[in-house]
Amino acid sequence: MSESPRDARAIRLAVLALIASGLIWSSNWVVAKSVLQYIGPFDFNALRCIFGALVLMVMLPLTGRSLKPPPWKPVLGIGLLQTAGLSGLGQLALVAGGAGKTAVLVYTMPFWAILLAALLFKEKPRQPEYVAVLIAALGLLLVLQPWQWRGTPLSSLLAISAGMAWAGGTLIAKRAFRRQSVDILSMLAWQTVVGAIVLSVLALATHSKETIWSPYLLLALAYNAVVVTAVAWAMWLFVLRVLPMNVAGLSSLITPVMSVLWAWWLLGERPDLAESSGIMLILLALAALGNPGSLPAALRRFFAAR
Repeated sequence: MSESPRDARAIRLAVLALIASGLIWSSNWVVAKSVLQYIGPFDFNALRCIFGALVLMVMLPLTGRSLKPPPWKPVLGIGLLQTAGLSGLGQLALVAGGAGKTAVLVYTMPFWAILLAALLFKEKPRQPEYVAVLIAALGLLLVLQPWQWRGTPLSSLLAISAGMAWAGGTLIAKRAFRRQSVDILSMLAWQTVVGAIVLSVLALATHSKETIWSPYLLLALAYNAVVVTAVAWAMWLFVLRVLPMNVAGLSSLITPVMSVLWAWWLLGERPDLAESSGIMLILLALAALGNPGSLPAALRRFFAAR
């Protein structure tokens, strides 16, 4: 069966959304690290989710959508794991860890997601994708360098836990899109509300640092509320709706590679030889994944048609 022009257009838009969200998220790891000099980690995450939820809630009626929440079970699961879990654990990992390395460890998400997708959704990777997973896993191992943990193993474990939480939320979202018609913007708005509530409780319980309301903090909050939360997460949910889980998950590995480069340029976090080798292996894995012959049938037909 040939692929319809509508399907091809959706796949093309999903690929562009994946690239755009990667650019946004990779630069935001530097912002999230730098802002900690002005505010505590949970305080910042609570505020950015609160403002992000407000932006999204305003967007719902402006785009002709109802304020009625979608099915509460997936919203609750995604809000707890993908919004509160990923944001909270990732920001906490930045307290002691570098922005580039933390981003790479959070992006172990695709490996957890691919494993769970194979078990739950029967999306078993093709042989070339297995090779890409192994190459990327070796690259992440070189970036992590567990044989040289010096004083910050907790930061690394928090970052990996954030990746696991993200994987769980991603699979819940994928399952919700498969089983029922769920509006992406409505799902995102209400999951952000759930995340904002959870992170606000944690911020109140752990508040120990006075907030310095600098122009940088205000700009960081505005950037996170509008661009990172409203725009980038909406694009990610669209990617999940259109692309198979294994393709979406592995392709997102471009973000931590870009984050390392951003951190090197802006924060002076220069990767050593092992980390640089790991980054190159991740790029090699992405190149293997991007080979049209290794992509699932729908995406392969799209590239062939170009």
